[in-house]
Amino acid sequence: MVAQQDEFETTANTTMIESLLNTLIETGGVSLCLAIPDARPEPIVLMEQHQGETLVMDLSSIDYLLSHLQSGAAFYLRGQAQGKVVQTPLLHLTETRQSGGRFLCCSDYPETLDVLQRRESFRAELRMGMVVSASLQSGDDRVEGELRDISQDGCQLELPLAASGLLAEAVSPLTLAFTFPDGTYFEVLGNARHQKTDAERHLLRVGFNFVECSPEQERQIWYFVCEIEREAVRYKKEEPGERQPSPLFALSHKRTGARELLGRRDIQRYATPMARRLVKVAAFLDAQLLSLQQGGDINGRQLSRYADRVMELHEEDREALLFASRCLSPEPLIVRHGIAVAIHLLDFVGASMPRELRKAIVASGLIHDLGKALIPQVLFKAPHFEANHRKAVSEHVQLLIDRLQNCQWLSAAIVQAVIGGINERIDGSGYPGGLSGADLSELSKASAIVDVVEAMRRDRVDRAAKTTQQIYRHLLQRPQQFDMRWVKRYIEHFKGLPVGSLARFSSQQQGWILRIDAKGNPTEVLLAPQAEAPMRDNVNTVVRGGIAERLGQCIGEVPVST
Repeated sequence: MVAQQDEFETTANTTMIESLLNTLIETGGVSLCLAIPDARPEPIVLMEQHQGETLVMDLSSIDYLLSHLQSGAAFYLRGQAQGKVVQTPLLHLTETRQSGGRFLCCSDYPETLDVLQRRESFRAELRMGMVVSASLQSGDDRVEGELRDISQDGCQLELPLAASGLLAEAVSPLTLAFTFPDGTYFEVLGNARHQKTDAERHLLRVGFNFVECSPEQERQIWYFVCEIEREAVRYKKEEPGERQPSPLFALSHKRTGARELLGRRDIQRYATPMARRLVKVAAFLDAQLLSLQQGGDINGRQLSRYADRVMELHEEDREALLFASRCLSPEPLIVRHGIAVAIHLLDFVGASMPRELRKAIVASGLIHDLGKALIPQVLFKAPHFEANHRKAVSEHVQLLIDRLQNCQWLSAAIVQAVIGGINERIDGSGYPGGLSGADLSELSKASAIVDVVEAMRRDRVDRAAKTTQQIYRHLLQRPQQFDMRWVKRYIEHFKGLPVGSLARFSSQQQGWILRIDAKGNPTEVLLAPQAEAPMRDNVNTVVRGGIAERLGQCIGEVPVST
């Protein structure tokens, strides 16, 4: 029996319900909504269905709502399946269990589903004040514009009139890329289906159909549709400030036309030109964190692109890139750490390797810690690191490796050596495998040293950032954990006062080391009045050459968390 409910049709056909739920499980485009006014749709992962008995969901991405749901709060699920919008009736949690740092929950099984055939009703339109940058690319040709609306099937872009030439010549799907105000970056392929000229504003409105979407991309698009709808509702109200903004748009009110922006980032604030170019890599990693938390995989295509970018920057000016890795303080710690590890590991071991291996090392270094977004974050705030904390944290390695399904180009051996081996120790005291000695590759041993150096340069809950000499002393005093050959090679390669150190001179001035000579003496210094992470507004003049004569002898390093 099918009953009419507004624009939805309610079906109780058990075969249809099972089929639609299977599609939602396979595609992953599911949101959970609390049964309260103006509740925001929360992307989750629907894992299994047991017909007539229960639904199984992974609610790790919304663990902050678990206590509310466990206390009996009603909710419904909504998603896209078989060309339809599907919505469950109100459900309640019946069971919650924690497994491997994830929260697996069960609910009662829906006896009916509400189905909407008219997908165009769910086209989300961006209202005035909601700005999402968009680009259109075919081969080497690229034009910039803005996203105007989006649905699960496609989108409409506002582009300059010059885009008409690119559209006329395109013979294959075009690459569409979106950058949201919070820095979230997304790429998808699309075919142009119609265009309309706005002669007065010298713009084109072009509609696209999405093509060749992976389940991960479909899940992300559904999330964007829900969040844009949510933000649009906020803008329709007389007092939008009373409603919490979507995370995708939370900082959009800070945008100004006078500054170069990448999502929420004011690129001009970053200290050096190289750092400003590195920001796009940080934005990609930041977006990957969000995607992982929503149940997605690592985007192999984008990872390849940004690993290439890091290598190109390194080939252009290795010392400028080494310093740039210290200039990303506005970025999340996990992002800063991944970039610094990738750059320093490339510089340390990559000289004589084939390009494809260097690229795999960079890619693995960039993402090696992103799995930490998949375990309970309270573990990283504990003042004392207990044994049970260590076991839970160690799960991040395999959780990340499981999300590399779209990275077939990435060498499995390099992944195992860097991501799998970076936390191992030669005495077997590391994780996740407790490997030791001959069981560890040379790359794993080198990676462990780079990782520890970069971690110790930054503040942690239980300790402050360390100087280079303190870090070297820590490594040299632990021959049972670290391969002393690689420790000594590291010290010889980067020297006692590496690029990126904040040095104090006998003239009482201090500055960041930008370049050093073969003996490790500074040859270029960026003066810094304050002992804080370098940004454009807290650094001063660059001193080149004659450092000892102009600044005096270096009398020590100032520890600064970068």
